[in-house]
Amino acid sequence: MVFMGSDEIAIPTLDYLAGASNLITLEAVYTQPDRARGRGKKIQPNAIKSWALERSLSVIQPESFGAEEVEALEKLRPDIVLVMAYGHLLPQVVLDISKLGIYNIHTSLLPELRGASPIETAVASGFAESGVSLMQLVMRMDAGPICGQSVVPISPLETGGTYRKKLADASPQLLSEYLVSMVDGSIEIKEQVEAASTYCRLLVKQDGQLDFRRSAKLLASRINGLNPWPGCFVKLDGEVLKVGSATFQPDESAGDSGAVVSSDSDGVAVATGDGILRLLTLQKPGGKLLEVSDFLRGYPIEVGSRFENQEMHPLISKKPVSHKRVFQLYQKP
Repeated sequence: MVFMGSDEIAIPTLDYLAGASNLITLEAVYTQPDRARGRGKKIQPNAIKSWALERSLSVIQPESFGAEEVEALEKLRPDIVLVMAYGHLLPQVVLDISKLGIYNIHTSLLPELRGASPIETAVASGFAESGVSLMQLVMRMDAGPICGQSVVPISPLETGGTYRKKLADASPQLLSEYLVSMVDGSIEIKEQVEAASTYCRLLVKQDGQLDFRRSAKLLASRINGLNPWPGCFVKLDGEVLKVGSATFQPDESAGDSGAVVSSDSDGVAVATGDGILRLLTLQKPGGKLLEVSDFLRGYPIEVGSRFENQEMHPLISKKPVSHKRVFQLYQKP
């Protein structure tokens, strides 16, 4: 088997494969080339490469799959290729190389949330559950037939970060149910229902803007789902404050959208277009993300003060949205 992945979310799956030597032999690990990371922007390996090198596995890092890269993969003669969060669009010639097929673990319940940010989008959109799908890869984005799926609930105060960990842990459990049938060629597949497909897009920093004319439920989901990246923020008296977590409650007589209706150790309660949004963790510029009780000691927020309404755009669509189009959405006329 050859594994292709570039994100730390795949580490539990790799750990499972390393322990499944009675079924497969991991011949090589493909991952993205080393990139500049961290505050110092030093060139560093990603978590997948580090994992492979610790186990003396062959690591291959192509920028793309030209003729030489395809030939090198062919020489490995993999029976199976497994992909998870790789970050490369694979050409058809690569999809056709493995004898028993090329499979992908995708972090949504396909055909829902095809695309670049299914984890954060599920939480930020207020889903009660999402999950992971094992699928066969085809040239169309996340459109291949499904081999199996696992449902993972989303808790009320789930963040994008905590849900990512849950899906990372659910992925090897799902794979373990199908690895034997993948290896012996008996795995069953089911085509996706195209009419039910939805798409999520690449997230940008501006997705952290909040419009208090929207519902408190949607705003709380957006805040929690986009934690830690790209993070949500509010504007108060010309200063930008980061918001890490929030809850909501229905209240038909909340007041004007964006107005602070209470501010204490239980949270900063803000009127919205539908209900009360309660901000639970806040961060001022240059500071740390703090529980609201600690934050308010050094940065009081007065009842009656007002947060600015900022432009918000949907995270889900019925058709793919290009990266260029995302930036156009947030450009001022």
